[in-house]
Amino acid sequence: MIRGIRRRFIRIALAVLALAMVLVTGIVNVANWVNVRSELYETMEALSQGLGPGGQFGRKGGRNRHMRNMLDESLYFTVLLDGDGSPTFRDRSRMADEDEAEIDAIVAEALATGRESGFCRDHLFCVCEQRGGRVMIFLNCETKLTRVRRLALISAAACVGCILLAWLLVALFSRRAIRPLVENAVMQKQFITDAGHELKTPLTVIAANMDVLALETGENEWVRSTKKQVANMRGLVNELIYLSRLDEEDAKLKREDVDLSKLVREAAEPFVGMAEFAGKSMRVAVEEGVHVTGDAAALHRLVSILCDNTVKYAPEGDAIAVALQRDRRGVAFTTENALAAPMSPEALAHLFDRFYRADESRSKASGGYGIGLSVARAVAQRHGGRLVAKQSDDGRRIRFICRL
Repeated sequence: MIRGIRRRFIRIALAVLALAMVLVTGIVNVANWVNVRSELYETMEALSQGLGPGGQFGRKGGRNRHMRNMLDESLYFTVLLDGDGSPTFRDRSRMADEDEAEIDAIVAEALATGRESGFCRDHLFCVCEQRGGRVMIFLNCETKLTRVRRLALISAAACVGCILLAWLLVALFSRRAIRPLVENAVMQKQFITDAGHELKTPLTVIAANMDVLALETGENEWVRSTKKQVANMRGLVNELIYLSRLDEEDAKLKREDVDLSKLVREAAEPFVGMAEFAGKSMRVAVEEGVHVTGDAAALHRLVSILCDNTVKYAPEGDAIAVALQRDRRGVAFTTENALAAPMSPEALAHLFDRFYRADESRSKASGGYGIGLSVARAVAQRHGGRLVAKQSDDGRRIRFICRL
């Protein structure tokens, strides 16, 4: 449990930090791109307003210093279009590096798009109507777009680096962060263990006294009732101690090859007779040759708990199904039975909580302790698996699925 809480704490902390980092990175890059794009379109507008009849740029006064500097630093070329939209004249006096072939390719691609403006090969183009005809302006944006891409790359790398660093720091200091919770859980488990051992002695004395009393006075309903309650109390104490040990972070389970097919058949066999005695039927379908690595005793306990649960709470006349099979996600052990009444989503969500009982389907009259499913889930988790309960759409049947 402690390991699970620590992992959940790390996941939540990293998720929150990662979301914040991604949002900041995204906002910075979007704001930078919006600013660069705005400057490029402003420059293009200034160029289009300053074109002369032949497509050459003539400076106009009245512009602010920033825009004049932008125009002085800009690299661009213009293309004069004839009535058919074909290029007839190119002015590349402000272009130093690009050759005729490259310019022809850029112009051809821009014309092929059929748009009046847009980006093409790191150039922003725009079609303007002038006295001399239609003119296409191509503004070289390579420098600015390279800066945008570089900022995006650097910020993304910084974001990933910060998340990894945060993961390392959170992993290192997570124990300190959850220390109060760990100490409280350890004290709780220690109390359960100590109390369980302390209760065993008076229970043993009470059981021995009942045996002596039965020898002296004979069996009667009071003696039988007391013996039954002592047995129930012993079972509850043993289950609490076992569950508390499973919750310990350093709890050790045997790791050996287990013939799960044989184990399920042996564990389920006694419950077939119990089901028939209670007016129910149980069908056990086990796939042969299913092996897992784990603790055979713990797995036997898990199967017994689920079989006992389904026999105990299935209504009379029900056909109970128990199965073990392989699928694409591993090994699945399932039990399925009918419900006397549909369970609410809240009851289904709390089904594995300790001492939780749904009002109708899991009443104390059934004789359980209320922690059997908690023990079964803890065993499944200790084996790297999970145990879930699913109700049918009509609410008439319930299935417990343990995946290993």
